Amino acid sequence: MEFQLLISLSMIHLIALASPGPDFALVVRLATQESRVAAVASAFGIAVAILGHTLLSLTGVSLIIQSSDVLFTIVQLAGASYLALMGVGAIKSAWLHWQDPVSIETCVQGEGVTAYKGFMQGLYTNILNPKALVFFITLFSTLITPQVSFSTKSMAAFLLFSLSFIWFSFIAIVLSKPRVQLKMKKVSPLINLVTGLVFIGVALMIISGLVTSH
Repeated sequence: MEFQLLISLSMIHLIALASPGPDFALVVRLATQESRVAAVASAFGIAVAILGHTLLSLTGVSLIIQSSDVLFTIVQLAGASYLALMGVGAIKSAWLHWQDPVSIETCVQGEGVTAYKGFMQGLYTNILNPKALVFFITLFSTLITPQVSFSTKSMAAFLLFSLSFIWFSFIAIVLSKPRVQLKMKKVSPLINLVTGLVFIGVALMIISGLVTSH
C-alpha cells in the first residue's frame, strides 16, 4: 500500500474541504438554524456524495461523462439548476426574516428540516456540482495511476469519505450547540443571504463555463 500517496491525497482533500463553497455553506446554515441531527445528516450526505465521486473517478465513469459533450452538459445544467434553486430559497428565507424580525426572536429552530431532508440536501449539493466531478477527475488522474494497487485505491476511497464526514460533522456539532445557535439566530438572515449568494454564484460560474465552452 502506497502510504505516501495516501498522505498526499488526504492533504489535498483537506485543503479542498476547508475552502468555502456550497457544501460548507449548507452545513453552516443547517447547523445554526436547524437541529444538530439535520446538520450531521447533511455532513453524511456530502461524504456519501464524495465517496460516489471517488468511485466514479476510480472506475473511469466520471472521465467518460466529462468526455461526452452531451452527458457533461446535462450534468452541468442539472447541477446549476439545483444550486440556483437552493440559492433562491436561501435568499427568499433571508428576505422573509428581514420583513418579519419578530420571527427571528421567537423561532427556536428553523423550518424543521428532518434528518432525511438534511442528508438529501448534502448529497445533492455535492453530487450535482460538476466542479466537484472535475476536481476528483483531476485529482485521481494526477495521483492514481493504473499501477496503483486495489488496496490503495480502496483505502483512498475510505479516507476521503472519512475525512469529509469528520470535517463537516465537526462543523455541524460545533455550530449546532444551543449557545452558538442562540448567538447566531440574530444573524440568520445574513447567513441565509451569504449561503444563497454562494449557491447562485457557483451556479452562474457553471453556466458561464458552459456558454464559453460552446
